[in-house]
Amino acid sequence: MKSSKPKVLHEIAGRSMLAHVLASVKEAGIGAVAVVVGPNRDDVRAEAAAHCPQARFFTQHERRGTAHAVLAAREAIAEGFDDIVVVFADTPLVRASSLLNLRAALTEGASVAALGFHTPTPFGYGRLILDAAGGLKAIREEKDATEEERAITLCNAGFMALDGSKALDLLEKIDSNNAKGEFYLTDAAAHARAAGLEARVVVGDASEALGVNDRAQLAEAEAVMQQRLRRAVMAGGATLIAPETVFLCADTRTGRDVVIEPHVFIGLDVEIGDGAVIHAFSHLEGAKIGPKASVGPFARLRPGAELSAEVKVGNFVEIKATRLGRSAKVSHLTYLGDAEVGADANIGAGTITCNYDGFLKYRTSIGAGAFIGSNSALVAPVVVGDGAIVGAGSVITKDVEADALVLARGALVEKRGWAKMFRERQKARKRK
Repeated sequence: MKSSKPKVLHEIAGRSMLAHVLASVKEAGIGAVAVVVGPNRDDVRAEAAAHCPQARFFTQHERRGTAHAVLAAREAIAEGFDDIVVVFADTPLVRASSLLNLRAALTEGASVAALGFHTPTPFGYGRLILDAAGGLKAIREEKDATEEERAITLCNAGFMALDGSKALDLLEKIDSNNAKGEFYLTDAAAHARAAGLEARVVVGDASEALGVNDRAQLAEAEAVMQQRLRRAVMAGGATLIAPETVFLCADTRTGRDVVIEPHVFIGLDVEIGDGAVIHAFSHLEGAKIGPKASVGPFARLRPGAELSAEVKVGNFVEIKATRLGRSAKVSHLTYLGDAEVGADANIGAGTITCNYDGFLKYRTSIGAGAFIGSNSALVAPVVVGDGAIVGAGSVITKDVEADALVLARGALVEKRGWAKMFRERQKARKRK
């Protein structure tokens, strides 16, 4: 990855690859989780613990192959679980349904079940070799396969389920007699067959096998995940006018009859209520958007932005840690940070809340029905009462009573003819 960050902590759709895999594990109803990590990888442990608090951790001190990695968790395997499912944190697109299908194969009598997929371009993948009855006879890695075996288009996705009562015996039989000199988990299938046990293939989608080893493959995984998320959002009743231009997060929540226009980016922790419209070129993260609200175009909602029903946030508006009451309007060219805005308030163009003094943040409260004139600066902490009017161009440094009019700007001075006289004088100076 050419990165100081561990590969499995790189993100797709706002969530680390490790977290995606753990989410599928949880959705598949797998309760006991053993995470095998490399030495001195406290960052990976912390990420896994954040998404799977019950996880137990085991260290693989040497990298000697996938079976060697699995056996690092020997203590957990030996506890006698009904089934063992092996997943990989750098293969983030596996679905919970596929993990459930692997477990079902064990319930139906298999001792080993491998997830496979069909592809017309099998180069680089292990091949799934079947017997005449369709049972899994062996899994052959690309480097160890014969020319005939390399022609097989049924490939190994990597994920495997093992009968818990036989797992340790099968894993301990695996040796490193192969082109790489590693202990391959895939050899478990051949050892099962040699012992008279059944091995089976469960076929999944090819996208689930997409492993990430570099930035290009990370982008491929992102593209696949975005397609899945967009389909799910549209299936839930939202309209994406140009789906391929909208980027979602794994935790994006959208209601019915939501409309998202082209070129919208949605980051972590965003909820969009029924009937809301997100206009083009808006950027949202950490925001809750109420029913029938309107956002953008060219709006930015930052963490803590909370829009009630029928709120309007217009073009070139930035909202951070601010709650907007029902039907409040912030139509254009405005920054509101660390604020509370009452229902039906109207915030004029160019208004800002001055919420930071270089050391601490302070809050601004704007009452229901208040009107803030254009190009006003509200210097927090400050309260503008219900129904108050702040004149355009004002700098508000003190609280404003409800229903009051406040003007805080310099007196207008007009000097007749001054501009003409100035121009004539300057022209004369320039001629010299």
